[in-house]
Amino acid sequence: MTILIEQPHEFGIEAEEKKVPIDEKELVLDGGFLVPQTNSFGQTFRDYDAEGERQPGVENFYRINHLNQTYDFVKKMREEYSRLNRMEMSIWECCELLNDVVDESDPDLDEPQIEHLLQTAEAIRRDYPNEDWLHLTGLIHDLGKVLLLPSFGGLPQWAVVGDTYPVGCAFDESIVHHKYFKENPDYENPAYNTKYGAYSPGCGLNNVLMSWGHDDYMYLVAKENNTTLPSAALFIIRYHSFYALHKSGAYKHLMNEEDFENLKWLQIFNKYDLYSKSKVRVDVEKVKPYYLSLIDKYFPAKLNW
Repeated sequence: MTILIEQPHEFGIEAEEKKVPIDEKELVLDGGFLVPQTNSFGQTFRDYDAEGERQPGVENFYRINHLNQTYDFVKKMREEYSRLNRMEMSIWECCELLNDVVDESDPDLDEPQIEHLLQTAEAIRRDYPNEDWLHLTGLIHDLGKVLLLPSFGGLPQWAVVGDTYPVGCAFDESIVHHKYFKENPDYENPAYNTKYGAYSPGCGLNNVLMSWGHDDYMYLVAKENNTTLPSAALFIIRYHSFYALHKSGAYKHLMNEEDFENLKWLQIFNKYDLYSKSKVRVDVEKVKPYYLSLIDKYFPAKLNW
């Protein structure tokens, strides 16, 4: 097993690599990715209070998000979108649809989403060359953002993007802009505002309703279309925006043994999801054949969305 400790200057372009052998346990714990000090705007990553042109819009996004993401709302959206009756298309066709999508909740990126997908996937590919399922997970993890498009219901940004969190139990204070939850109807509801709320200790995250958005939608698409990706990949897709868990350690009282195992991979993935964002463009045509081969390996030719 090898890991890269030097990275090429450009995505999708071959570069001379130095490799150091490591054991399997080390690989699971860390890769060779070098975390940048600032984002493409010259600010600290995920700094939701930093002054800048995107800050007011991002904060207003979370105010609306925290007001509207209730237990009943999430149940309704899951029931509606689990039908997967919006469209039939391939994974790559969905990637191309994201060319027109910009995430208003993200303080670190204002590029089209397909750029972020490929930056994430290529960064993982360099550091974990033998984990092809993780490369593909990097490519597809945000495909659920097609919910913003008219053909998928044209949902508002607050119902598609942003950090996710459980509904049906108390909102943890580590959630970004937590103060706005006071306007949420569930905040004062005794059925939902305690530590466990509608759940039980160690019930497993699979039994917990998460705020509705692209994460849960893409998880449903992958699962119901019988992907052969491992459970860790589905866990990453579903919880990669669950920063209260993988950054702050909240809600572990709801996790089961499988969740804790998969969390190790999510914490690896999160580094690439967050810190690979940059203005460096990917050579799409150069890397496309590789990702098409992975799509063919793990997914049917056409999926129901």
